[in-house]
Amino acid sequence: MQEETAQSAIDTFISAFNASNDSYVTTLLSQALTSDVVFWGPFGRSEGIESVERFVLDIRRHPAGTGTMVRCSAVDMPDEWARYQWVFTTPDGGPRLAGTDVVHLRRSLIDQVIVFAGEIEPSAS
Repeated sequence: MQEETAQSAIDTFISAFNASNDSYVTTLLSQALTSDVVFWGPFGRSEGIESVERFVLDIRRHPAGTGTMVRCSAVDMPDEWARYQWVFTTPDGGPRLAGTDVVHLRRSLIDQVIVFAGEIEPSAS
């Protein structure tokens, strides 16, 4: 049951990267994250949905074009923390970024996100 709750929050978080319009990003993040979420990203620590929203919007505005973020592993939740792997691919086989996120949940919402991004590489044809 815990893994299903974590998977639902994670998949909603990932859906913000793939929203049909930027205006939906905040709505989706609000359904997945606590308002005081702590975000450990590539540029350090930040707090609040707004900081995560800036990160998501920056990814959505990738110079190679709007890409797609997908979860590419099961959600593993050995304790209070859940982890999963993801991949972000830009259109036309452009740069691909892969990584692992680790999240902590509080009351079925993500209250901490730690992003471990891998190298950018072209997607395999």
